[in-house]
Amino acid sequence: MTGHPTVEDLLRSLAPQVLALLARRTGDFDACEDAVQEALIAAARHWPAHGVPENPRGWLLRTATRRHTDQMRSETARRRREERVASEPAPTETPSADDTLALLFMCCHPTLTPASAIALALRAVGGLTTAQIAAAYLVPEATMTQRIGRAKLRLKASSAVFAMPARDTPDWSARLRSILHVLYLLFNEGYTASTGSALCRADLSGEAIRLARQTHRILPTQGEVAGLLALMLLTEARRPARTGPHGELIPLAEQDRTRWDRALIAEGTALLMGTFTAGARPGEYRLQAAVAAVHDEAATAADTDWPQILGLYELLEQVAGSPSVTLNRAVALAMVDGPSTALALLDRLDGDDRAPLAGHHRAHAVRAHLLEMAGDAASAARHYRLAASLTTSLPEQRYLTAKAAGSRRRTRSATG
Repeated sequence: MTGHPTVEDLLRSLAPQVLALLARRTGDFDACEDAVQEALIAAARHWPAHGVPENPRGWLLRTATRRHTDQMRSETARRRREERVASEPAPTETPSADDTLALLFMCCHPTLTPASAIALALRAVGGLTTAQIAAAYLVPEATMTQRIGRAKLRLKASSAVFAMPARDTPDWSARLRSILHVLYLLFNEGYTASTGSALCRADLSGEAIRLARQTHRILPTQGEVAGLLALMLLTEARRPARTGPHGELIPLAEQDRTRWDRALIAEGTALLMGTFTAGARPGEYRLQAAVAAVHDEAATAADTDWPQILGLYELLEQVAGSPSVTLNRAVALAMVDGPSTALALLDRLDGDDRAPLAGHHRAHAVRAHLLEMAGDAASAARHYRLAASLTTSLPEQRYLTAKAAGSRRRTRSATG
């Protein structure tokens, strides 16, 4: 939006708050999102040159309200609603504690498919671009643009109410599942940004954790809610060790584990252990949290209990199988049974039309890693280069390019 990181971070954090306030006042999500986007563009142009206003949220709210009012004036059929929203809000107005969560629930309305609801929520609440959301879903950007557009039209036609739904409604469980997936994808984008010069976006992962904590406070007995929060905390604990002094990517096996946040690990572990007391079958987030806990409890990379991790991924494939889960299982399988078995698993995945991973950088990165383990440096270098050419994250690109160069050097040494 703007090259000024302070302004960009501020706008990103304020956008869902302003959208939630305006949507709660007017009940017109589609028009409100357009108005807020216009206000953000105006701020991105105005603030770097003239300074951030004393009350930036009030500035955005006033600007978005004016844009919304202008939209209403152009539609004669909505003049009655215009009278209700035309009055300028007070600059000191603040969102209620549940506004962002209520916005999440509205985006996950039962009239939308889960995939459309999640995409819409990632855009409205997470502030992700359409390209970032498309990358998370492994689909073309044009496809995601159409999906979000259809979701907004369907939500508008449904006359969705901006409010937390009652928990005894038939669609509550489905909406909650979508919300948890939104928070999961939002955290992932913050922990490993899909684009840009920084490996992490702490603002996104922090917002995902904040919303997960809020959801857990509302639903303290929901095991998967606690499991998702535990997964976030156990993963976020490693972030200080994930980058070097120049922002370079440091893989898990090479991280300085003394830099991991032990307080977050202790909190996440306690949350996770509490979810297993009821005896219910664990879901996808509790299983992923269990994997994270096994990694976090290992004093060194060599101490990692890979057989336990492999067993957890095998169970996870049964509960919520996906190409990403299979890639992770392949890595664990290589650590237990050797790279040849894992490469055979990837070959089967490549032949599955339901797993469109051929053009995704992570599939090539995993294959390169396994080929490197198997001693095929030339093939590893080729797949590292392919992975580097496909990622839009500069730290990942640099890391994969360096890995390709290292494999090439080993090839030359072996043949020289």
